[in-house]
Parts: sequence; C-alpha cells; structure tokens
Amino acid sequence: MASGPTLVTGPSRDPISQHGQREALYLPLALALRRPLASSYVYVTGSIASLTDLKILGGVLTGCLAVACGWMGANHHIGFTVSSRFSWGMRGSYFPVLLRVFVACMWFGIQAFWGGQATRVCIGAIIPGFAHMKNYFSASSHLETKDFIGLLIWMAAFIPGILIRPERLQIPFVVCFFLFCGCCLGLLIWSVSQAGGVGSMFQMPSTTPNVGWAFMFGITSILGAWGGGTLGQSDWTRYAKTRHAPTPSQLLASPLTIFITAIIGIIVTSASRDVLGGEVIWNPIFLLAAIQEHYQSSSGVRAGVFFAALGLVASQFSISVVLNSVSCGMDMAGLWPRYINIRRGAYIMAIIGIAIQPWQLLTTAAKFLAVLSGFGVFLAPATGILLADYLVVRRRKLKLNDLYVGDRTSIYWFRNGFNWRAFVVFLMSCWPLLPGLVATVNGYTGPKYDGWVRLYNLTFLVGLAWSFVMFWVVNIIFPVDGLGQEAEFEDEAVFGVGAADGSSDVNLEAENGNTRSKEDVDVRLAHA
Repeated sequence: MASGPTLVTGPSRDPISQHGQREALYLPLALALRRPLASSYVYVTGSIASLTDLKILGGVLTGCLAVACGWMGANHHIGFTVSSRFSWGMRGSYFPVLLRVFVACMWFGIQAFWGGQATRVCIGAIIPGFAHMKNYFSASSHLETKDFIGLLIWMAAFIPGILIRPERLQIPFVVCFFLFCGCCLGLLIWSVSQAGGVGSMFQMPSTTPNVGWAFMFGITSILGAWGGGTLGQSDWTRYAKTRHAPTPSQLLASPLTIFITAIIGIIVTSASRDVLGGEVIWNPIFLLAAIQEHYQSSSGVRAGVFFAALGLVASQFSISVVLNSVSCGMDMAGLWPRYINIRRGAYIMAIIGIAIQPWQLLTTAAKFLAVLSGFGVFLAPATGILLADYLVVRRRKLKLNDLYVGDRTSIYWFRNGFNWRAFVVFLMSCWPLLPGLVATVNGYTGPKYDGWVRLYNLTFLVGLAWSFVMFWVVNIIFPVDGLGQEAEFEDEAVFGVGAADGSSDVNLEAENGNTRSKEDVDVRLAHA
C-alpha cells in the first residue's frame, strides 16, 4: 500500500454522489410508522383526552428532532456513522455507533416478533384451526408454537428484503404504507359502524392517579421509542437531491401521521371494547384475532382479517427493512468495513435480534414502556451532543475530507482519535437518569425513589437539553481545533492523485450510474 493518510472510508460511508441521490420525500415517513404497534402501549397511560394531546406533542417533537438531526445528511450527504466522527473523534465515534447498533438489534427483535404475530393471524384466517393448535413450548418461554411458526415465516420473507439497495426502497415502502393505511381504515370503519359511534371509553374518567407525570412518561416513551430513528435521520436525508426535500415529510407528514394513527387507534380500541364485550384490546394484531373468534370464523370475516393482518405484516416488514436493517447495516459497515457491508450487517442484526428473545420483553405493557423510555436514557444525550456540535459549536461547517482521514492530520482526530468532551458530557447526562431507570424497571416505590422516578419520567427532554447545553459550554471553555473550517468532499484529496483514473489503492468503480466498491476499504486507524 502507498504511504499517505490512513483512510476511514467505504461505499456505505462516503458522501452520496449525484447519481445516488433520490427525491427523499417518502423516506422520513418511515419515522412516523416506525412504532405503530409498540406505541400503542402508550394508549393505556392516561385518559383519552390526554392521549390525544400526548400524541400531538410527541409527534411535533419527533418531527422537529428529525429535521435537526437530518440537516447534516441533507447538507453534506453523509450518514450517522460519519457524522459521529466530528463530535466523538475518529476512534471515539465507534461508541455512539455501537450504541445505535444495540438499540437497532433490540428494536428489530421486537418488530420481528410483532411481524410473526401478524403472520400468525394471517395463517389463522386461512386455516382457522391454526389459532387453536397444540402448544409444545413451556409456559416460561412466553412463546407458543403457533407464534414460532409465524415468526419463521415472517423471517423467511424478511431476509430477501435485505437485498434491496437503500436508495431503491421508496417504492416498496410506499406500497407497505398504503397496505397499513388500508388496515387502519378497515378497523376504524368496522368498529365505529358496529359500535354505533366512538365507544364508551371517551366518557370514562381517567384512572391514572397522577395524569401529569403519566403524560410526561408517555412523551418520554414516544421519544425514546423513536430516538434511534431521529438520531440516524442523516442515513436517509443524505440521499436527498435537494437540501430541503426531506423537510416536509419530517416536519409535517411525520407528526401528522403519528397523530392520525393514534386517533384511529384510540377510537378503534374504544369502539371495539363495546362490540367485543368490554375487553380492552389495544394491539391491532390481538384485536384481529378476537374479531375472528367473535364472528366464529365466518368466511367474510376471515377474508377481512386476512387482508388487515397482511397490512400489519407489510408495516412490520417496511419498518424492519428501512429503519432497522439498513441503518444498522450502515453502522456495522462502519465498525468493521473490511468484512462487513450493509447486507452482512443486516444479517448479523437479524441473528442478534432474535437471539435476545424479544418476546420475553413483551410479557406486560408496563415492562415494555420501561424498555422504551430506557432507550432514551442513552439516546437523548447522544442526540444532544450531535446537535450542539453541529448547530452551535461548528455552525454547520464541516471539513468533509478530514472525516475520512484516520490519523492526526485530521482536525477530527482530537487526542488519540477520541474527543474527551463528548464522553464526559455523555456520562454527566446519563447518570442522573439511571437511578430512576433502575427503580422503574424493578418496581421500587417509596419517598426515596419518587424524585428519581419523576426525573426519569422526563428522560428524553432532560437528557437532550442537558447534554446540548453542557457540550456547548464545555467547548466554549475548552475549544477544539479547526472550528470554522469548511471544505467539500474531494476524491483525489482523500484517495490520492490516482483516484481519478481508478489506479489508487482504494479502487472505486462507477457501475450503472452508482458509485460502488469492489471491496470495502480496510479501515486502519493510525496509532498515535
């Protein structure tokens, strides 16, 4: 290999060329549908009125964060893996990437389980006896044989979806989006027509002892659930042809979709309760199975249940491919690019996601809410650090070439490849939230826990604001080198003079209008 700067690059991390850019109007819509099933848990945290306000506020906050976190992708066409380097350092950036990989694996396992559940309902609509088949698994596994079969079939359909190139996912996602919309509208029309209105739950008083704190906990759960999606928005906005192309979807369509989906869910839950005899079924998958049982598996009902469940299967499929496998694959490709590309990273994520046995996390709604908000303890500080560095410390000015040079010649090398400021701020932002997390997960109560739990109920808001301000202040006191420097990405400046004709050590080829690599570049970080 020729001498020169150490390269930290590869096709999944380089700025997207004009050939690879697409109209990115639909991609951020995935954020709105990222948790259509999991967020339903939030519906049981307060009264119907407060839930409406909660979803509006949660959707607006999510949209604003998506726009802010997506700016660097839309402006510079770089993803989260590369964006982390200017805040954490060339070596230190592995930490936030690993954090997001962990969250993505957890979320994939959960989404795969729900996808398997929806597949089980589809099969039950075709073969009514499937819903009552004998269970060969133990009760402690929290997984029945029919659930396992549904999961296997869903995974068999999911694996080929990984083969679709990221910039080609818009059309499959739009198809899945409309299938899910058909499911929601079908359930809404059925429930309202059968109940003769929106249901009696709208007249019921709240049973939550402290609606205010329950409301804030719901906001934290929403932001914690969607925190990974907002933090990694640049993975998708980097494909945008114009700087402002993703903004309408992020700022308007995303909150609006969250709100509409929530309203439909609330009405369907309330109305179906009156139709099915008083049982509150918040999950549309379980609701479809209950509808089939209620109407004794008549042929017309089975057809309706099948197509509605197919919409849920498609929803989980698009979520898992677009927002879990691709993003996680990009992150893993940045961790070990010589051996892992986006596809291989997605396969690894799938293995880990199933290995964690997500069905064990879904035994109760309360436990899952704790898991949701628990993600925010770590995602919120990481988001605050990224936004503070890009927006106020560097004022959106980046020297892109230096983001691909893994030695001390890069202004983002800091000290031995680590920016200590980011790590200090991250730890200082996380630790006040950990006691409340432990108390909530373990069910500890009492006066000595109340303050910590209430602070934990504000996890994402407090963690984001505190890390943003603290990182800004730390950089004022201990400024970094290279502030104000700005330069566009230039192949020859990074890869060497021979890059233009393909003779450099890092050989990139143009094929069918897309910049591709014959082999991922070996990432070799120079030792100081």
